[in-house]
Amino acid sequence: MKRIAIFASGSGSNAEAIWQSIERGVLEAECVLLVTDQPEAKVLERAERYGITSFSFIPKSYASKADFEEEILVLLTSLRVDYIVLAGYMRLIGEVLLSAYPSRILNIHPSLLPHFPGKDAIGQALAANVSVSGVTVHYVDAGMDTGPIIAQESVEIEECDRTEATSRIQAVEHRLYPRVLQQVLNQQEVFK
Repeated sequence: MKRIAIFASGSGSNAEAIWQSIERGVLEAECVLLVTDQPEAKVLERAERYGITSFSFIPKSYASKADFEEEILVLLTSLRVDYIVLAGYMRLIGEVLLSAYPSRILNIHPSLLPHFPGKDAIGQALAANVSVSGVTVHYVDAGMDTGPIIAQESVEIEECDRTEATSRIQAVEHRLYPRVLQQVLNQQEVFK
């Protein structure tokens, strides 16, 4: 069984969807670690409920990104982590982790990439007045939401306010991400 570490910065709804999928046997994986760059993030409470070991850190307390990634890598290695799963982690992954986990870091993004990369993708889509946005699962590279796309699903957001658009997109994220993770962990090809 593959061992995963989830990286998150916020409330952790995607992390919880993954943990629930593991509990239900829908996702055949073992989550052995939560990493967060926000020591007060709500995701820590969720991780505790699921019995997930957590590592939180304050990036500014390190001299460089490489320094905190080296510390994280030691932990990942000690726990024999096979894949890193980003679930609302609001930092670019640096060379230390990219080199250690080539094609084994995944991310979920609330838009149909390459449209609306970066922060506040839902707000960007609403401001652009598009009728459809969606969800993308992709491999992580050195860029911001530029890695190879694994899967996408469209979500209609026409005439939605921000709350409704967010709710619709998150519902798709919570269903799509565990399914795609299972396919990747099984080394199955996933089509867009």
